[in-house]
Amino acid sequence: MTTDLIEFIKSILLVLTALLPIINPPGVAPIFLTYTHGASDQERRLIAKRIAINGFFLLLGAMFVGNYVLKFFGISLAVVKIGGGLVVAAAGWKLLEADDHSSEAAAAKPTGPAIIRRAFFPLTFPFTIGPGSISVAITLGAALRTRNGIDELNLAGGVIGIVLLTAVVYFSYRYANRLLARLGETGITVFLRLSAFILLCIGVQIFWNGASELLRGLLV
Repeated sequence: MTTDLIEFIKSILLVLTALLPIINPPGVAPIFLTYTHGASDQERRLIAKRIAINGFFLLLGAMFVGNYVLKFFGISLAVVKIGGGLVVAAAGWKLLEADDHSSEAAAAKPTGPAIIRRAFFPLTFPFTIGPGSISVAITLGAALRTRNGIDELNLAGGVIGIVLLTAVVYFSYRYANRLLARLGETGITVFLRLSAFILLCIGVQIFWNGASELLRGLLV
């Protein structure tokens, strides 16, 4: 196995191991089911596909141009974490405080253009691709450009890693109903509350990470 091929495989694994635990598609599956409650199987498949596509371009953009965009607007990663943490925490709190999805969500059955809007916000951002995964993708993009070996192979490995990651997202959401069917209605509700609370905690943690970086900059 040549050195270039080894670097290529390492780039793929780097993206998967860094981003998959943060995105955690199976953990977001109950939230996906809640926001698509009342939708048909075909509609859920379409929404899952849209989320995977949106997620791919978000991560790709963050990895290749995210750092330049932040520099252009004079925005630091710490500020991104603070703003994104607030968005994630607010979304988690809203889910935590929401009534059972059986009546409200059924009344708001997504159809037509509403599916596309719901697929991007909030299901793609911030539930699937949040500020944590975006900041990691920006860091990975810088790392892939500076690693030893041929840059084109490293970057291609990063792209393939994102493709595999979004494929996991698609299949986790596409078959979320089957994955959670054994939990039953009560089990899904409990799992959703736990997921919402964890989402709230993640938002607070992301916010604190960004705030800590800014405070350390002021104290130095």
